[in-house]
Amino acid sequence: MIGLFLGDTDFSEIVLNKIIKLKKRYFIIDFSKNNKFKKDLNSNRISIGKFGKIINLIKKKKSKKVLFAGKISKPKFSTLRLDLKGMYYMPSVIKAAKSGDAAIIKAIIKILNRENIKVISSNFFSPELSLKAGIYTKIRPTYKDGKSIKKGVDYFNQLNSLDHVQALIVKDDKIIITEGNQGTKKMLSKLKKKSAGILIKLPKKKQDLRMDLPTIGLNTLKDCKKYGLNGIVLKSKKNIFLDKDKCINFANKNKIFIKII
Repeated sequence: MIGLFLGDTDFSEIVLNKIIKLKKRYFIIDFSKNNKFKKDLNSNRISIGKFGKIINLIKKKKSKKVLFAGKISKPKFSTLRLDLKGMYYMPSVIKAAKSGDAAIIKAIIKILNRENIKVISSNFFSPELSLKAGIYTKIRPTYKDGKSIKKGVDYFNQLNSLDHVQALIVKDDKIIITEGNQGTKKMLSKLKKKSAGILIKLPKKKQDLRMDLPTIGLNTLKDCKKYGLNGIVLKSKKNIFLDKDKCINFANKNKIFIKII
């Protein structure tokens, strides 16, 4: 029996559909904003403040593994109704929330670990969503692009474990913008049209690779076209690549390269 903490974004639905296809027994703790999994008979809507109820459910189901998939947004903490374990654990979640949505999941994972509940990688059942090293498009990075990519990778390597940068745009061997807590789409929206940069998304140092892997999908490719980016770079086997075939076709059509390093 696998426990699924599911949030928003298409990734959560992809993971659920794969588990159903594999005929795995599962139950859902629905953390999405609008209770998107309410039609599933195995779904449970439990507030993030009810840690006692969440933990009791996992143990009642005799679940040996749980995973997180999809974005879990910061709740309005002042409106949460807490049970006893919620009162005990909530301060650590509130503190983590100051560092962004991904930090909330990380705090919950620490809580589950303390309760002897194992958290597995979000792509444990969908390894095909993580691409290996290679160039996946007809368009290949130029020598100039290669120098810029090296500059971006070196920048990531110099970050310390407290930095929250997971994506950046590099152009002409210069970092022109980095991603903040608001995400990649917000970062891209600050670019000028025809920017001719390269989007690099890599895991942060000491990142918990069970969750929050750098993710791209068709919407990311459309944004790359909108702002005139030359290509996308991800880390081998440390990425979530949604709608792979559609993305590659779109990239080829719009002369955007996809490189996995």
